[in-house]
Amino acid sequence: MNILFYLLPKSEVMYLYDDYSLRQALEKMEYHKYSAVPIINRAGNYMGTLTEGDILWELRRRGSLDLHSAQDIPIRQLGRKRDNQPVNVNCNIEDLVMTSMNQNFVPVIDDNGIFIGIVTRKSIIEYCYRQYKQESEKNH
Repeated sequence: MNILFYLLPKSEVMYLYDDYSLRQALEKMEYHKYSAVPIINRAGNYMGTLTEGDILWELRRRGSLDLHSAQDIPIRQLGRKRDNQPVNVNCNIEDLVMTSMNQNFVPVIDDNGIFIGIVTRKSIIEYCYRQYKQESEKNH
């Protein structure tokens, strides 16, 4: 099965550039109501995932929340607990399912490491459910 059937393309994904400020990231994440978003560089390479927890721990480390000073902190400087692991666009569905087990979306990259979109855990669960239902119907 081609994973492109499940891909939410980059044009429909909210992502952050690694040179965005902490303030820009906070505002975008608040507006879209996402708790985790992909980070890419200006060349389009997938760089990692920023989560609300990463921001919270950074603010705690700095000892304050001042939105004015948050404008001067590029998100590439933030410590991140864990980045969502990407898969190559040519991976098989089994690798996609395994990768999704510990993250709410799977970034998809091309052979050059360019971010092309995400596959959501919801779409993977829907795929698995359809497979289960088909097998169940065959056996009854």
